[in-house]
This record gives sequence, structure tokens and C-alpha cells, in this order.
Amino acid sequence: MRDVPARNLLMQPQNQGTAPAIVYSLTCLNAAAPEAIVAFFPSDHHFANEEAFSTAVDQMFAHVELYGQHILLLGIAPESEEEGYGWIEPGERLHHISRGPVFKVRSFWEKPSRSTARDLMMRGCLWNSFVMVGRVSAFLEMIRRSLPDLLASFESTWAGTKTGEEASALNELYSSIPDSNFSDEVLSVRPTDLAVFPARGLGWTDLGEPERAISTLHLPLVRSVSAGTM
Repeated sequence: MRDVPARNLLMQPQNQGTAPAIVYSLTCLNAAAPEAIVAFFPSDHHFANEEAFSTAVDQMFAHVELYGQHILLLGIAPESEEEGYGWIEPGERLHHISRGPVFKVRSFWEKPSRSTARDLMMRGCLWNSFVMVGRVSAFLEMIRRSLPDLLASFESTWAGTKTGEEASALNELYSSIPDSNFSDEVLSVRPTDLAVFPARGLGWTDLGEPERAISTLHLPLVRSVSAGTM
């Protein structure tokens, strides 16, 4: 990151879970461009088909540009009855973009049993990649409804901090906020704020388990485009 301007780097003083990290970045972005479209990408995920993944993300940005009221999740068409992943149950169709439909999110299923995962797969449910695209304002409104105290803590900190005192204010803030998980405490409780874009052929793997990381080392890198339809 040495070539990235310091003003574009946000560093947490400590790890308090995914929710504070996301709220930190969004409140900083909100000061400059509240209607900007942003994306979040988990750092421990792998896409063997990089071109298909990039195409899917481009489609998500295009959708949010046109229909920005929902946060859009990238759903992966499942290849197996995976118990270790989170699953998304799609609801009714919202729109259709060039590479496939976009659906409302009906509910989430986190690490289901093998029999439940088999049922979810048969019902057309999707793996949750946790890749998200949406407007800054839409993310903040969703957080305001689910973790209002956390958002208020960041907003009041920035409102009361003078230039040059940001680092000390951030340290003080992080010492007082609880650990919180964005998936469990925001996404799962606000499915009506969300939509999902299904994609196939991305070669997606969550590297959260050592066995998956090792197996991914042996996967070929695919560059043909095959994203979108369900």
C-alpha cells in the first residue's frame, strides 16, 4: 500500500469485528460523498475466474446506479451441499440486468446442517459471498436501523474531533465500543434492505478453513466469463 496516499488509508487501532470496520469506513466516506457507490470485499475469499468476478461486480455497480434503494449482495450458485458457508434465500424478483435477475432477500441461513443445506440447494438458495455493493447513504440507513448506538458513537466522535486529533479520538472510541459482527447484527436483521444478484462460474472459495486454502492452491486460474444467470 506504499503508493496509496495516506489520506486514503483507514487503519483501525484494534480489531472489534466487522461491523465497526465497515461503519468506520462509511462514516469517513459519508463526509465526502454520501451518494457514492461503494463495494466491500472480504480479504479471505478467492475467485478462480477473475474476469467473471469482475464482470459480476460491474453488473452490480450498474444495478445500484439505476436502483440504489437496496444493498446488493453477490450470491454464488452452489456447487455442493456446503455446511460451512452462509446461505441466502432469494425472494421475489426485483429487476433484470443484462446478465441475469436481481431478487429480494427473503432470509439468511448461517452454516446449516448437511440435510438443511441439501434442501436449500434444491430450493435455489445461494452461497453468501459477503461481497456487497450499495450507496453510502443506503448502508448507513441500514446500520442506523440495526446498530444505532455504534453508528452514533462514530458520528459523535467525528463531530467533536478537531483536525490533527483523529488518531487519539479513534483510539478512545475503539476502547469503548463492543465487538460486533456485520453479517449477524446488520445483514441478518435487515433482509428487507437487501437484494441479491446470483452468479455462476466464478470459482469462489471462502478460505476461512485451512483445508480450503490448501485445495485452492491446486485450482487452475480460469479467465472465461460465465456470470449471472440462475
